[in-house]
Amino acid sequence: MPPIDSHSYFLLGATLISVIGLIVLVAVVKLNPVITLLLTALALAVAAGMPMTAVIHSFEAGVGGVLGHIAIVVALGTMLGKMMAESGASDRIAFTLIRAYGEKNVPWAMLTIALIVGLPAFFEVGFVLLAPVLFTVVRRTRVSLVLAGLPMVAGLSITQGLVPPHPAAMLAVTLFHADVGRTILFALLAGVPAAAIAGPLYAKLIAPRITLTDENPMADQLTGRGEEREMPGFGLSILAIVLPVLLMLAGSFADVFSAQGARLNNTLRFLGNDDMALLIGVLFSFVTLGVMRGFSRATVLRFSTECLAPTAAITLLIGAGGGFGRVL
Repeated sequence: MPPIDSHSYFLLGATLISVIGLIVLVAVVKLNPVITLLLTALALAVAAGMPMTAVIHSFEAGVGGVLGHIAIVVALGTMLGKMMAESGASDRIAFTLIRAYGEKNVPWAMLTIALIVGLPAFFEVGFVLLAPVLFTVVRRTRVSLVLAGLPMVAGLSITQGLVPPHPAAMLAVTLFHADVGRTILFALLAGVPAAAIAGPLYAKLIAPRITLTDENPMADQLTGRGEEREMPGFGLSILAIVLPVLLMLAGSFADVFSAQGARLNNTLRFLGNDDMALLIGVLFSFVTLGVMRGFSRATVLRFSTECLAPTAAITLLIGAGGGFGRVL
């Protein structure tokens, strides 16, 4: 192994200092996170000796690379969540989960649904699909957002990192010539207990120590307020979430149904793309949760437009994180 030169140690030190500085500026100085990420990235690039003309271009490339995928996912997922909230579909799912598990077991309910939705869906897609359910469950049961949200994040993270057909797991399967079925089995045997520890059990420990503000614009957009008798049926409500998931699952296993390059294979892969699956899910919700439940086309348009405002800050923050990562 070649020796590590002093410049490499300098770069490692500069990176560590930049991360610490990032945390201090956001948590202590209370500087806007987007501006903080930009300033930290610029300072790190200059310290590392990047050409001045390349620093901004590198940051912009990182922002564009991340938002090229994330922005459309967040936008479509938020529209679907808004339709679920306004139609009462998210309330229906929340009531069903609460009745099935009981209010004391809400964290386990969120872990279960996250594991199911996360099997074929990428983390960010599963997150935007389940966000309206999470906010509704929290509002109906008055449990801490941390107590209900951490199990959901844990379930999505475990499936994203360990279970095929997600990229990291499939890469490992390919490298080690492993059997996909056994890999899924072993991943679940190891992942479910890990998700239980990192989710409901850890959330129960940490939630009392975290105080959140009552104001949450995203929760206000994605939370329904209707009476249970006015809500759509559970089957239709859950289908609004499951439809994109099923399309992604079909795309992941397209090679099982037909040979690569065949029309059916290409069609399944096209429909199973994250963006296409979410687009189909959104259009499905416009019809079944919108027009068929008495909302006018103008109202559906208003829903799909007004829900995007609270996502602007989140989307910019994700993009700035991508820019910082590119500089790193």
